[in-house]
Amino acid sequence: MPSRVSPEVRMLQAGINSFLNLRDEHGRRVTDARFGIYAFYDYDDEPIYVGQTRERLRVRIRRHLTNQRTDAVAMNVLDPFEVASIEVWPFWDLLEDDEESKEILNRAEYTVYQKLVKESKYGAVLNEKPPKPTELIELPPSYTRRIIPDDLYYLRKHPDVRIARRASTIAQLARVVSERNVSPGLRRVLVVQAKRLESLARERLQEVAPHIADEV
Repeated sequence: MPSRVSPEVRMLQAGINSFLNLRDEHGRRVTDARFGIYAFYDYDDEPIYVGQTRERLRVRIRRHLTNQRTDAVAMNVLDPFEVASIEVWPFWDLLEDDEESKEILNRAEYTVYQKLVKESKYGAVLNEKPPKPTELIELPPSYTRRIIPDDLYYLRKHPDVRIARRASTIAQLARVVSERNVSPGLRRVLVVQAKRLESLARERLQEVAPHIADEV
């Protein structure tokens, strides 16, 4: 009987599972932490999305990347195809879902958000609703790993593939904007995505036809 999923999907699932089973120095699976912050990076190691969870890191990350049951994916803010690497900050010391834990996570998310915005060459990530400004916090150790296996990584990393994918994402996001009364934050995401597409397309043109790129 033929497999229900393609070889590419199987490879991607294996990469995600490998990350979700990553263990720390104490032998704990880092994504088993109930409370934590996570960040997604694209194929240029550019930060693209930051979030927090109080339902276990592995549950939240899998929801984003596999079954599209999140607002960010449904609204075409985040394209799972773009996610090449993940970084997580597990908060093992938080045990209860109370106001104190919520405050700590809010501060942690804002701290990571500010850190990644500074690292981004666009000065922005794709969050529709940036974390509310608050006092910064000292973060616990983070864990990072690429989730895309080598064979699939080099296929997906090709700029022409990524340009086509980004253009499609922007078209879908623009349609959402045109059909609904959306937030200013979603319109800001559209601008950031357009900048990301323009930058990648310009880099690709410079690579294949620098004499033309200089005229644009």
